Amino acid sequence: MNNKTKTIVGVGLLTAIVVILQALAVSIRFGVFNITLVLVPVIVGVALFGPWAGAWLGGVFGLVVLFTDAGVFLAINAPGTVATCMLKGMLAGFLAGLAYRALEEKNKLVAVIVAGVVAPVVNTGVFLIGCRLFFYPTIQEWAAGAGFANAGAYMIFGLAGLNFLVELAINMILSTVVVRIIGFGLKSLNTQA
Repeated sequence: MNNKTKTIVGVGLLTAIVVILQALAVSIRFGVFNITLVLVPVIVGVALFGPWAGAWLGGVFGLVVLFTDAGVFLAINAPGTVATCMLKGMLAGFLAGLAYRALEEKNKLVAVIVAGVVAPVVNTGVFLIGCRLFFYPTIQEWAAGAGFANAGAYMIFGLAGLNFLVELAINMILSTVVVRIIGFGLKSLNTQA
């Protein structure tokens, strides 16, 4: 199998995993929003196929979020919701890919760990920026209803806080383990060929 075919098949399989994990993630909740495991296959895609594969997988993630978990935001501002969901996923994948590529020659383990940090930081950061740009009046109401004096604090601690920390830990650990397992498997396949 040539490299182009391997890439198409690999990204296709990871795309299916992204769709399934995000569809299942709707039921895994900590706080207001769900914990996503989807960034793990995005990071695996980055390590195996590069930043553009990460952007594609992140875009698929954003698209599935639109259909499974963005109803409240869609009702408030549909274009803002689409922009936020798509940008947060695509940028998380692409920038994690750039971070991985910048470090992979020096140390692949460090590259995966850094990509595992970059993806949830960008994902959550773009989400918070989208909240501020497109949904702030509503978020101010939610903050007041939740007893927060400040909408910014509500966004960080109420909307993103625990979710971000859990996603960060999951990505740093699982991405590293999965990429190492795949790397060992590929290495043994290449030595047998």
